Amino acid sequence: MEENDTYKTIKTAPEPVLFKDKNSKFFGYAFPVLNEDDIKAHLEAVKKEHHSARHWCYAYQLGTETISYRANDDGEPSNSAGMPIYGQIQSFGVTNVLIVVVRYFGGVKLGVGGLINAYRTTAQLALDASNVVTKTINIQYAISFGYKNMNTVMRVIKEHQLKIVDQTMELDCEIIISVRKKISQNIFDIFNHLFEVEINSID
Repeated sequence: MEENDTYKTIKTAPEPVLFKDKNSKFFGYAFPVLNEDDIKAHLEAVKKEHHSARHWCYAYQLGTETISYRANDDGEPSNSAGMPIYGQIQSFGVTNVLIVVVRYFGGVKLGVGGLINAYRTTAQLALDASNVVTKTINIQYAISFGYKNMNTVMRVIKEHQLKIVDQTMELDCEIIISVRKKISQNIFDIFNHLFEVEINSID
């Protein structure tokens, strides 16, 4: 079985979407995120923008191989907001994404079924408006070598079209490369067998 080393995420945050039901307004936001700090920053910004709203419900998923997620109802009935939003993240198959749905109460209660539908639909609209992209899971390696071995190392990098992330070229050189996960072992072995060249993976 070929190892899957790709994942889907959204490229940029689209314009917010609006869904209305019985005078309640639901604003949907989608953000690409890489960590909890990103999530916190976006949530604070949305709350600032909609400071008079009643609820700021959200769900997010982080990670490619080890997944972490959270769904928050923010005062709405249990599982009527966060989980329907998270369900859309799952059905679009995206990760490293945060969906926030802001609700302004319109005076008419929607009931749990109505809420589930409204939060789910708003999350779906936000993801529909997003540019979903496929990215590869990459592993980074640090390659250390003496200057005299530069040509050998560069030849391998060129041959395999490897992406250089960072480099220090002095008497002792270090190049950091980013390699697709499914060919990473192969690349590691090639460098590992080169004389006077050291390769280590970076966590």
